[in-house]
Amino acid sequence: MYQSLLHTPEGVRDIYGTEYAGKLMLESRLHDAIRLFGYQDIQTPTFEYFDVFSKEIGTTPSSMLYKFFDKDGNTLVLRPDFTPSCARCAAKYFMNEKTPLRFTYSGNTFTNNSSLQGKLKEVTQMGAELILDGSVQADAEMILMVIEALKASGLQDFQITIGEVEYFQGVCSQAGISDTDADRLRDAILAKNYFNAREILEESGVRKDYAKVLLRLADTVTATDSLAEAKQLVDNERSLLAIERLEKLYELLANCGAEKYVHFDLGLLSKFHYYTGILFKGYTYGVGDAIVSGGRYDKLLSYFGKNAPAIGFVIVVDDLMEALKRQDKKLQPKKEGILIIYEPAAYARAFEQANTLRSRGIPAELSHVCGNIDCHVQQAKRHMQKEIQLFKADQTLEILTICEED
Repeated sequence: MYQSLLHTPEGVRDIYGTEYAGKLMLESRLHDAIRLFGYQDIQTPTFEYFDVFSKEIGTTPSSMLYKFFDKDGNTLVLRPDFTPSCARCAAKYFMNEKTPLRFTYSGNTFTNNSSLQGKLKEVTQMGAELILDGSVQADAEMILMVIEALKASGLQDFQITIGEVEYFQGVCSQAGISDTDADRLRDAILAKNYFNAREILEESGVRKDYAKVLLRLADTVTATDSLAEAKQLVDNERSLLAIERLEKLYELLANCGAEKYVHFDLGLLSKFHYYTGILFKGYTYGVGDAIVSGGRYDKLLSYFGKNAPAIGFVIVVDDLMEALKRQDKKLQPKKEGILIIYEPAAYARAFEQANTLRSRGIPAELSHVCGNIDCHVQQAKRHMQKEIQLFKADQTLEILTICEED
């Protein structure tokens, strides 16, 4: 029976040793980059009431939530997403606040994906939320912060793709598409399923000129990524205002020297319905999905009783780690600390040395001599230690420095 207990469920995994040390180092780099923009740390619960992630709010579908009950019969869920939790927290503790709130967070999220998708069901996310600022300058700040965080991680080749959900919504409204069909069409465009999008438009009886604009969003070949071209394709105020905002955003990013990292795709939509404006995702080599996703959600806080504009993003740390690994940019934590091994009669001297090192802030691990020295060399390498000190019973001391390269 014990063999079955050694395995983890589908979609979760153990991480330890040098890999985990590298992950902690990556999280530290990302956190430092975000904190430089003035963001304060926030921690929200790992599980919340079901209603925080309900269909009405527009977050993860119920079928993909991990649900359970407390002793009072309330339905609880493991968080699939940080944004609704941060919105709830802002409404609860900052209801009367008028100046911008800047939060940053990190932790694990849980999504009950199909096992056939091959995705982790538990991932570590790090992100930020800017609340009470509805300006295009806030949009620019978010994207600039993402760029700086990814650069700080060691990533060099990446792209931030930017869209605007209002462009799509404006055309749908003008074309008279129902909310139900608009949701179906959004899913088809999100999947870049041109034929499914065309079928939905035909079933809805949408005029050919409107259908042409919407189909471009689902077509990977003729997708509109030129803002000037996109403006020429529409004549409704909602879509035109969306393009004008993207033009202002690009100008701000270009003035900061970030234009080489950005690309526009007006077919970029989201499975989360709470987004109301700009959307963006970050892509790089080595992973098949976005390593960053974010956008503006100006109506989400109203579900918790506070009317406030907001924008945020999340970095999927596990996917970023995989991308760095595949691009040969290893997260190699600095070796530190000393492994002190001792023969039984020399324990007192070894213990005294360990205490001396610890008082100086140097990690010191005590271990009695076991087998030959090679065993302890491997132990020191696993624990990222740079030196072995051997205390012998005859009062002698041997020191072995571990090479940086394994």
